[in-house]
Amino acid sequence: MPELVHLPPTASPEEFMVVLERDAAVVCDDFISPELTAKLRDELMPIFEAGPTGADDFSGYKTKRIGALIARSSAVREIAVNPLLLALSDAVLGPFCQSIQMHLTQAVSIGPGEGGQILHRDRGLWGGWIPRRIETQLGTMLAVTEFTHENGATRVVPGSQVWDKDRQPEPHEILSAEMKPGSILIYTGTVIHGGGANTTDEDRIGLLMHYTLGWLRQQENQYLSCPPEIAKDFSPELRALIGYSQGSPVMGFYSSPKGESGLEAVPPETLFGDKPSQASQRISAEDVVKAPR
Repeated sequence: MPELVHLPPTASPEEFMVVLERDAAVVCDDFISPELTAKLRDELMPIFEAGPTGADDFSGYKTKRIGALIARSSAVREIAVNPLLLALSDAVLGPFCQSIQMHLTQAVSIGPGEGGQILHRDRGLWGGWIPRRIETQLGTMLAVTEFTHENGATRVVPGSQVWDKDRQPEPHEILSAEMKPGSILIYTGTVIHGGGANTTDEDRIGLLMHYTLGWLRQQENQYLSCPPEIAKDFSPELRALIGYSQGSPVMGFYSSPKGESGLEAVPPETLFGDKPSQASQRISAEDVVKAPR
């Protein structure tokens, strides 16, 4: 029988990677403190109250989704640069890129009576253009409220990352990521998963944060969600993570639309007076010639 492994927050990144490489999904219990969990919920609830419900089967007709959370929530900003998540993102995605970036921030409230989401792989966002041997994402779902099978806990199929694309899971292979508030499900973009059905009378609230390769288009347009006038107040680390850096030495440079001196084809970090990241360093013609094809 398949199982969804739970590890404590004291486990090392290497211990998490052993499970991720085998199952492509793992739960970290008590990932953040009760205080940070409460702060996160307090920051999200007013936004949910004003938010609309979904308008299609995938988003859910009784489900609310809210974004731009790096800009809206100080708790999300703190969680986004958690050392464990950054270490795992680097381990999973690092072999395929020079830098990682934030792909999506979204809080999800599955309301009473919502049906189960279609099971899917997140890498499907880019169609079938990226070879399976390249992992596209490290996804996370943090429990803001309790996650149970009955209230719509995320369903996941451990080990499905190596299946043929047409293979469908049997009922016994689909597991519910049941978690206490503050725990987190960590999974890759290739594992089959989806939100569960909520048969209770209370909302199930979770926080999605996905990381991706520095050279891929982000699902959430961070430059509109967090424009420079907001991003200027973030740490250099967080700014680089959401995309104010280059994915490689020739990808994502910036020029001032006002023609300001010294701001022609420069790394985005220059806009904020930050030191350019390694991926933003200039590349030589020899490096271009030697790049794998």
